[in-house]
Amino acid sequence: QVQLTESGGGSAQTGDSLTLSCAASGRTFDGRTMAWFRQGPGKEREFVAVIRWSGCSTDYADSVKGRFAVSRDNDENTASLQMNYLKPEDAAMYYCAATSAWAEIDPRSPRDYAYWGQGTQVTVSS
Repeated sequence: QVQLTESGGGSAQTGDSLTLSCAASGRTFDGRTMAWFRQGPGKEREFVAVIRWSGCSTDYADSVKGRFAVSRDNDENTASLQMNYLKPEDAAMYYCAATSAWAEIDPRSPRDYAYWGQGTQVTVSS
């Protein structure tokens, strides 16, 4: 089992920045793709960003591209999501997710992630 714990959510105003962190514990971090998803009230969980094990391959939802940056520290078993120029539509519960080790996945599909954190809430006021 891999336990994921998110932190860093909170309240922000339009244009502000927030950094979300995800700490992994339990089984090895090796070989796991990490991703961030979000879910607003009454909405389905949607893909935000993904980073492969190497850290060299990332992908973003169009809605956050150019504003958000995902990173990871494999030595510290952590992943982060730097969110800049926040908009009210970014308000949601943000979830960190991890795959099984070395799994071949569709990185944008939440069904391909075996482990999830409890989420951290982000609110953005205009």
